[in-house]
Amino acid sequence: MKNSVHTSGLLEEFVGTVSGHRDGHGFVQRDDGSPDIFLPPNEMRAVLHRDRVKARVVRLDRKGRPEGRVVEILERSKQPIIGRLLQESGVWLVAPEDKRYGQDVLINKGATAKAMVGQVVVVELTEPPSLYGQPVGRIKEVLGEVDDPGMEIEIAVRKYGVPHEFSDACLAMARSLPDKVRPEDKKGRVDLTDVPLVTIDGEDARDFDDAVYCEPAKVGKGKGWRLLVAIADVSNYVETGSAIDVDAYDRATSVYFPRRVIPMLPEKLSNGLCSLNPDVERLCMVCDMLISASGDVEAYQFYPAVMFSHARFTYTEVAAILSNTRGPEAAKRKDRIDDLLNLHDVYGALLKARHVRGAVDFETTETQIICDESGRIDKIIPRVRNDAHKLIEEAMLAANVCSADFILQSKHPGLFRVHEGPSAMKIDVLRGYLKATGVGLTVGDNPKPAEFQAIAEATKERPDAQQIHSMLLRSMSQAVYTPDNNGHFGLAFDAYTHFTSPIRRYPDLLVHRVIKAILLKRKYTLPTLPTPGEAHAKLARRLASRVREPENKLVVKTKPTPDQQAWEAAGLHCSANERRADEASRDVEAWLKCKYMREHLGEEYGGVVTSATGFGLFVTLDAMYVEGLVHITELGGEYFRFDEMRQELRGERTGIRYGIGSRVRIQVSRVDLDGRKIDFRLVREADELLPRNGKEASGSPIQNFKSAVKKAFTKIGGKDGRGEPKPASGAPRKSGDKKAAAKSRRSRK
Repeated sequence: MKNSVHTSGLLEEFVGTVSGHRDGHGFVQRDDGSPDIFLPPNEMRAVLHRDRVKARVVRLDRKGRPEGRVVEILERSKQPIIGRLLQESGVWLVAPEDKRYGQDVLINKGATAKAMVGQVVVVELTEPPSLYGQPVGRIKEVLGEVDDPGMEIEIAVRKYGVPHEFSDACLAMARSLPDKVRPEDKKGRVDLTDVPLVTIDGEDARDFDDAVYCEPAKVGKGKGWRLLVAIADVSNYVETGSAIDVDAYDRATSVYFPRRVIPMLPEKLSNGLCSLNPDVERLCMVCDMLISASGDVEAYQFYPAVMFSHARFTYTEVAAILSNTRGPEAAKRKDRIDDLLNLHDVYGALLKARHVRGAVDFETTETQIICDESGRIDKIIPRVRNDAHKLIEEAMLAANVCSADFILQSKHPGLFRVHEGPSAMKIDVLRGYLKATGVGLTVGDNPKPAEFQAIAEATKERPDAQQIHSMLLRSMSQAVYTPDNNGHFGLAFDAYTHFTSPIRRYPDLLVHRVIKAILLKRKYTLPTLPTPGEAHAKLARRLASRVREPENKLVVKTKPTPDQQAWEAAGLHCSANERRADEASRDVEAWLKCKYMREHLGEEYGGVVTSATGFGLFVTLDAMYVEGLVHITELGGEYFRFDEMRQELRGERTGIRYGIGSRVRIQVSRVDLDGRKIDFRLVREADELLPRNGKEASGSPIQNFKSAVKKAFTKIGGKDGRGEPKPASGAPRKSGDKKAAAKSRRSRK
């Protein structure tokens, strides 16, 4: 170690969670929120991914980055390992599907549970790994063959610990519930069965949380609307602390996969008794609002009701009717046309209010995976958001804001949906980027949402608009559930909560219970629920490590009461399990996309750079909406440096630049199903310099390289018709490129 290296952090001990890497090394994610500490491969022999350890910084590498040594293993992960059963030289072992585990698991002869070679199994460890021995386990479940339809979902729910089977007590209680609304259920409720409430959802929706109705109304001395948002009254059937409630809390959210949903509630409730299906009576909680022409909610009230859905609309159908009230879709729904037009009018007013608030509204492309009967991807298509989507979204936002205000006014504890502004560090990075790219606007020390929206509006016509908007999004934090109301930055609301989806989100169910308690002048007390799992503990440590900025005026709190602690725990649990559901869904989508792209190896596509890193470019294909990596060693015969300020890679010799939004043409070169990774290589005109048979073309390699560089500079000058930079290649790769690739491995985790 060089004497000039700062060594004050050496021998420092800390606690954290091991995060393995497929290349054999790992990291310790520190509980105190400090940067991760690198663990070399020899330190990973006795630990596994997700183990809790105490570690120490023992040295700094040549760049001054700390490396650690495991001092003590505090807790072994209880998460089962999923993998494929193999047999080598008479020895049974399981190769983990998640390569972050780094080691195969030995299986004793009597512990194979009759699984066959090649099958996907779930392993429970019986002996942890050691410096001189592999981990040993037993097979506790056989999932089937790797190519079985839906196998990717079976793997994901176990890999991420998603509860996917209801308890016997929960199912028994669900069976005991009635099949329809009974006369005694209507007592104390407002009868809205004659109000033509309708549901508007996607074509493939099966559970209907919300119904809407709008009519013109006088608001003060001006014109306005009365907007009713009726939400399924799940709390009427799911009693606090009941068996159904315990299972719902454990799941915290429904998890959506292509072709399959793991619901928060049993099907009898989610698709039956609680779902606002057409032409049947249903119990609901109503947010009844008066909205002015300027889009302000002038008054609101909450009440329990019984409703009768007069129609089940799809977004596509409503959009068609609104665009042509004399068209074929409208002809089938003549009785509802005026109601839909009223909804569209109030949407226009609410949209005005959104613009006045300065709420952030970036247009992003979401995709939908369409599978065939065998579960394989048939195609990937963009989700188009039309006025019907936006109409429902604005109506739900209005109801959520009213529910947050109602809870605040009553001073009753509850869960808010909080989205805090960007941290000082993210603000600095964003400022530097905006300055480097010549954007004439910037953000203040304590930015407002309107500043972000102003930048988005001012740059939407620029060629690099996608790159700028992506950076704006990255600077923001994730939203969480918490009893402390700190507002919603992105939506520009002082208070916001989730009220509109109690069938699929547990926080919404809690909000319903709180609102009911307030209406009855009572206090709602959280039940004693199961101890949150690993996901909750991980998020709690991460949130606890956040250092609040001075401008946030952090108030020193007194010791929280048991009631406050319970609400904080519920918020952490729901936030963590929301993350878990997102990760599981992304994992399944990545698996499906990898299997899909294996059929397209060697094919060429156009795409756009969606992310630039120190180790390469992530490119999303135009036609397929699939993302893959162009590794830095595939960018051509020169050394590329990552410009963090501009978020781009730049060639040292040619000056060729690749940043977010750059258009490229690629070839699908490799698909790693286990690692969920797709690799691309750039397709360049310079490749024509070498013939297909692999022999050199006329001219020396140096001449070929000079010719390629000359072409590249011509492209930069915009003479290719589109001004797209295409790097040169065809020359022998510099030895420095291999060195850069080796160094980049530690960055890519």
